[in-house]
Amino acid sequence: AHPRSCVLAYWHRPRFSSGMHGNYRDLDALWRILAAAHADVVLTGHDHDYERFAPMNADGEANPAGVTQFVAGTGGASHYKFRTPGLTSKVRITGRYGVLRLQLMERAYGWEFMAAPKR
Repeated sequence: AHPRSCVLAYWHRPRFSSGMHGNYRDLDALWRILAAAHADVVLTGHDHDYERFAPMNADGEANPAGVTQFVAGTGGASHYKFRTPGLTSKVRITGRYGVLRLQLMERAYGWEFMAAPKR
């Protein structure tokens, strides 16, 4: 029921992840609510890596009108390796610290993974 056109939701554990913790199916109901509401972005962490997924529908299948999920767990703890990438996984980065920079606008959003300098 939010009046804005670009909607972002965030929480800790990812619904979808190719990282060591994997998918959290207990978040399926929440994902379905956001997909039905035409949310744009879900931002998560938990896995110590960076991953961006293609927009997905309520079943996690690629859909250009769906929700894009980011896993941004590159903030300071040890790094995790990836398991088999999910079908909609588009970008995966591990072994680098960094932040996800989001530009949120009324009807759109932009993003950039900004890696910290290597030591």
